[in-house]
Formats: sequence, structure tokens, C-alpha cells
Amino acid sequence: MGQSGCVSFMFEDKGQIIVDREECELEPDDLMMMALDAGAEDFQEEEDSFEILTAPDDFQAVYEALQKENVPMLSSEVTKIPSTYVTLSDPADLKGIQRILDLLDEDDDVQNVWHNWDQPDEE
Repeated sequence: MGQSGCVSFMFEDKGQIIVDREECELEPDDLMMMALDAGAEDFQEEEDSFEILTAPDDFQAVYEALQKENVPMLSSEVTKIPSTYVTLSDPADLKGIQRILDLLDEDDDVQNVWHNWDQPDEE
């Protein structure tokens, strides 16, 4: 285990807003333009949601613009986004990383855990 922040160079601080696709009454293009006009950097369409990324300094402006239009947000926070992702395929590796994440989640001293594991979709 390394010291706190020893791999922070592998992550970028970003504002991240997740919008519930089913609850959002706006067309994807309209939502994207609203977010970009408010200062968002990126907009991704996922199967059940939309992900909006911002610079940390622009997060509040984008959040308030979406809130003003009653856009249903599932989550909104300034977080760490990995620069690169690692895919694990070996069942032992998958079991090991999940165990580590579970142990960290159970530790009262751990406040946040960010990782660059590209989690496979659950089937």
C-alpha cells in the first residue's frame, strides 16, 4: 500500500452529473446543448443515463442550470476520473479486486475509494 495520494497523477478531478434517462423529459441533444452551454466539457449517452463531465470550477454553474430546468439527477459531485482503465479477465484477479474494494468499503477510516478497474457489465 502506498501513501495517501501516491497515485493521484492517474486521476483527474472532474465534476460528474448523472441524469436518469427514463425520468428526463428532454431530448438527448437538447440536454447536451443545455449542459455544454452552461460550461460542461463532455456529454455521454449510456443505456439508462446521461453522464455530464465538467471542470471542477464549472461544476456549480452546470448543476444549477440543470436544476433550474428540473433535470432529474441521480448523482452530482466533484470526483476523480481515471486517465486510463485496466480490464481484468482472470477470475482470481476479479475476486481479489472485489475483495479489496469490499474491505476498504467496510473500513470506517476510509472515506472514498477511486480505482481504474473497468468493471465488466453484469449479465
